[in-house]
Amino acid sequence: MVSTPSAGSQSSVVSKDRAFTLWFDEVGIADIPLVGGKNASLGEMIQQLMPKGVSVPNGFATTAYAYRYFIQQAGLEIQLRELFSDLNVEDVQNLRERGKRARSLILNTPFPTDLQESIAVSYRKLCDRYGPDTDVAVRSSATAEDLPDASFAGQQETYLNIHGESAVLEACHKCFASIFTDRAISYRQIKGFDHFEIALSVGVQKMVRSDLASSGVMFSIDTETGFKNAALVTAAYGLGENVVQGAVNPDEYFVFKPTLKDGFRPILEKRLGTKELKMVYDLGGSKSTKNVSVDERDRAQFCITDDEILLLARWACQIEDHYSEVRGIYTPMDIEWAKDGITGEMFIVQARPETVQSQKASNVLRSYHLQERSEVLVTGRSVGEAIGQGKARVILDVHKIDQFQAGEVLVTNKTDPDWEPIMKKASAIVTNQGGRTCHAAIIAREMGIPAIVGCGDATSVLENGQEITVSCSEGEEGRVYAGLLPFEVREVALENLPRTRTQIMMNVGNPQEAFGLSAIPNDGVGLARLEFIIANHIQVHPLALLHFDHLEDEAVKAKIAKLTALYDDKPAYFIDKLAYGMGTIAAAFYPNPVIVRLSDFKSNEYANLLGGRQFEPKEENPMIGWRGASRYYDERYRDAFAFECKALKRVRNEMGLRNVIPMIPFCRTPDEGRRVLAEMAKYGLERGKDGLQVYVMCELPSNVIYADEFSEVFDGFSIGSNDLTQLTLGLDRDSALVAHIFDERNEAVKRMVAIAIRSAKKYGRKIGICGQAPSDYPEFARFLVELGIDSMSLNPDTVVKTTLDIAKVETAGNAMDTIMDIAQAR
Repeated sequence: MVSTPSAGSQSSVVSKDRAFTLWFDEVGIADIPLVGGKNASLGEMIQQLMPKGVSVPNGFATTAYAYRYFIQQAGLEIQLRELFSDLNVEDVQNLRERGKRARSLILNTPFPTDLQESIAVSYRKLCDRYGPDTDVAVRSSATAEDLPDASFAGQQETYLNIHGESAVLEACHKCFASIFTDRAISYRQIKGFDHFEIALSVGVQKMVRSDLASSGVMFSIDTETGFKNAALVTAAYGLGENVVQGAVNPDEYFVFKPTLKDGFRPILEKRLGTKELKMVYDLGGSKSTKNVSVDERDRAQFCITDDEILLLARWACQIEDHYSEVRGIYTPMDIEWAKDGITGEMFIVQARPETVQSQKASNVLRSYHLQERSEVLVTGRSVGEAIGQGKARVILDVHKIDQFQAGEVLVTNKTDPDWEPIMKKASAIVTNQGGRTCHAAIIAREMGIPAIVGCGDATSVLENGQEITVSCSEGEEGRVYAGLLPFEVREVALENLPRTRTQIMMNVGNPQEAFGLSAIPNDGVGLARLEFIIANHIQVHPLALLHFDHLEDEAVKAKIAKLTALYDDKPAYFIDKLAYGMGTIAAAFYPNPVIVRLSDFKSNEYANLLGGRQFEPKEENPMIGWRGASRYYDERYRDAFAFECKALKRVRNEMGLRNVIPMIPFCRTPDEGRRVLAEMAKYGLERGKDGLQVYVMCELPSNVIYADEFSEVFDGFSIGSNDLTQLTLGLDRDSALVAHIFDERNEAVKRMVAIAIRSAKKYGRKIGICGQAPSDYPEFARFLVELGIDSMSLNPDTVVKTTLDIAKVETAGNAMDTIMDIAQAR
């Protein structure tokens, strides 16, 4: 186990600000001027969070005083100032030449003897604890890094698996020189920092043997949307540098923080990365580390367990809470972790404030929308939610970055800090490798540039000079389109948006959009359709999973086998994916209610799922056939409905997301409703237990006419105006022949809606609407407000406009009520 050696630095003889070295447990966050952000943070965690269970490897730091002492004793500042007198970071050749000469100047100047001895003594004490020539990580820590608005991440060097006094001294010397890497010089110039006001501290930390296990990066905030309640954990095999540098596509896991703190297990998503390489110790070799291929079998499985994911997420919460308390302001964190392959223990090895989402203004909602689409050339993981375009510039060698022109799209294998001088000039960035916490992703966010990472083949598909549009505005999949496509940017000021008496909810089907949509002022989700999750994320008919071994179509069976490769128990695939999708939407809007409509595919739509044709009947009119409630208790389908019940129970009971309200679609009679509730109860979903409410869609004339009896079976109603319109007017809304008659504003439909609202209120049940009408027709929304409907669930892009309309109606109504009250009083 990595533990704390006894402190014994120079601080026992001289004051901290005159010591050459300090142990991590002697410093805290207030000591950034002494040991830099990285080392001060390590000391803060060791002192304040290790007693609370957060494990951090110990070590020592050279101080800012030691760096300045070295520069002063050698008379280097005058030479460096002269060297930088004509520095031009916009000129790549000028930057390279000045940086190379500055580093050479430092490396060719020996350490003073007393500084050298101080570092050697501290390393020997570390070896006394861990054994001769103990392996350490030697990391640079500048006194201006890890600030809330400037991360300085990766600007200076890190050296891993260093052992022996001479090697440690050499690594420290190289770290001192790395204060003048090209990227660090450029970054400081851009951020407005004086090169000679900043000092360099070096952290010497006991290595965690993650080369024999796994490591990664995590954020206590969603890096794309700024959603504060989710922690993002990434993981890959081997040492963490590959994840940081974007050399691998790691596994990704999302965890919901509020219910995690309450003791639940709210893993919202697990995404398998390719993890082709791992960085390991180069035992007996000429280098300290090397990259090796990961076995195919290991690539095809997650590299940490659910318990480890939850432990890391809990630590992320503790670290975030502590730093927020210390700083007196909400402080999301960017954290590096490692698992020791010898002991199996988990450790935090770095933590710094997140510097992008935490700095964004929260009172303006900006969204990007493509107005046209073309051929999709490349796809990958989207970073940010913007759109960029320009001519592609494919560069595979960092030494050729001087070819890059401002406004081009940078296309490369991966980036590291050496690429930063040109990244700020790019209109967008596209890389073959990397995940959402890689270097390219972090810098793109910080600079406000859209990026697509982990594309795999971008450098071979895209050509120099090719005009392309890079879209990160369509969910987690980023797309590179051919040509310069027109797009628009919409901005909505949220600070003056009024709150209405009528609850304003949203229709949300895509879990990938949920975190971003939750920023729009709302009262929850009035309709979360499971069909989107099933069709797009699961893709397989539930009965095809249940009867996988008996599937007749071998081609379909092969596709399903590929999708479910991680699962020996095929139904578990459906349950997991459905729970993740449902849970993500519920988490995004927690603690507001999220009304989840259980599956409402028609038989022809079910048949289009993989393996579906073997299990579905052919109906003449599926629109009014075997759909909704009638399936759930039918012996031909009830085993498949069990999957939905199990997923729902996991979301509510294991994830702790009890804001989910299931809703039953197309329930023709109160007896059908009772039979469905009986099926749900078999799986522990008992209405009234643990606060479980169950709603019903009000979309059939029978739901309106029998409102009294349906009120005895269900806790609330949600008007589905599309189906209620077609069944009131007796038409098939999918038929073009009668489409001209379909209109929710028809007087007959409005009378049905009015009866439904009055009846629900009479019997003390909640009633809202989740159909298209109020999103499309402002006059219909006003009609509903005047009837006193409890809530409206709108399409996200109409929420702001409709909210303003509703506020006007309510204000006018209140004014009229006041006039009537005065008249009656007189």
